[in-house]
Amino acid sequence: MAFQEEGMHYEGYCIRPPSEADSILLQVTVGCSHNRCSFCGTYTDKRFRIKDDGIILEDIRWASRHLSREDRLFLMDGDALIIPQKRLLWLLEQIREYLPNVKRVGAYANTKSIRKKSLDELKALRERNLGILYYGIETGDDALREAIRKGSTAATAIEAGRKVKEAGILLSATVLLGIAGREHSLRHARATGELLSAMDPDYVGALTVMLIPGTPLYEDYVKGTFQLPDEAGILRELREMIAHTELSRGYFFSNHASNYLPIKAKLPSGKQRALEMIDAALRGEIALKPEWMRAL
Repeated sequence: MAFQEEGMHYEGYCIRPPSEADSILLQVTVGCSHNRCSFCGTYTDKRFRIKDDGIILEDIRWASRHLSREDRLFLMDGDALIIPQKRLLWLLEQIREYLPNVKRVGAYANTKSIRKKSLDELKALRERNLGILYYGIETGDDALREAIRKGSTAATAIEAGRKVKEAGILLSATVLLGIAGREHSLRHARATGELLSAMDPDYVGALTVMLIPGTPLYEDYVKGTFQLPDEAGILRELREMIAHTELSRGYFFSNHASNYLPIKAKLPSGKQRALEMIDAALRGEIALKPEWMRAL
């Protein structure tokens, strides 16, 4: 197979977590293995598949020539953990061989892909530098999870998250502000805080839901059956979520570009300071991010 000197092979629109901004971005799957969430339009133009090993290896070799000093690598697209264990081990071994400076590999994960891996299999991945998984939780409210088509319950999500942590892999849980609409906003916030407390991830990243044309959630918005909370409503939801989140030792972030108020709180010690900051914003003492600056 010819080596592609001009760059890596990327297909379609690709995303990565904010914390992976400086990482090598290696696309090993196309799309998302679940791809049914009602709010997500990221992978609607892609049918899920695992990329050919030859293409992946070619990209790793390209990175070894041009990005050899980078110490982190992120596996795209939506759910690289779904790759069968034997192939995933091979992939991590190639990264270790060609990119010896890479000390941590990260990937997105979902409940299905985590449950498919045994604890021993996750530990084997950790031994090959899979150091962090980004897990889309969205909400701890089971009625809402069903409505947004997550395909799993809060209990199974907690079980999956705990298994990741037991394997020694860092766990970053993503939650969605505004996804419950106005009517159930605080119920969603409390249930999500309770889920996070039971799961005890290393990091929590809160995003604010963005209405994307073509998604079922956007259609509900157009029909008037879904109403997004206003700025104050989103802040109250964030406050309620943090107030109900008890982490043994972790960070709660709302620094994503979609959010109105960036927060970085180390829990449990920084919880009160975070709540006070939100209260100040609700009183108008802290400026919020203008609408034109918000994006996914």
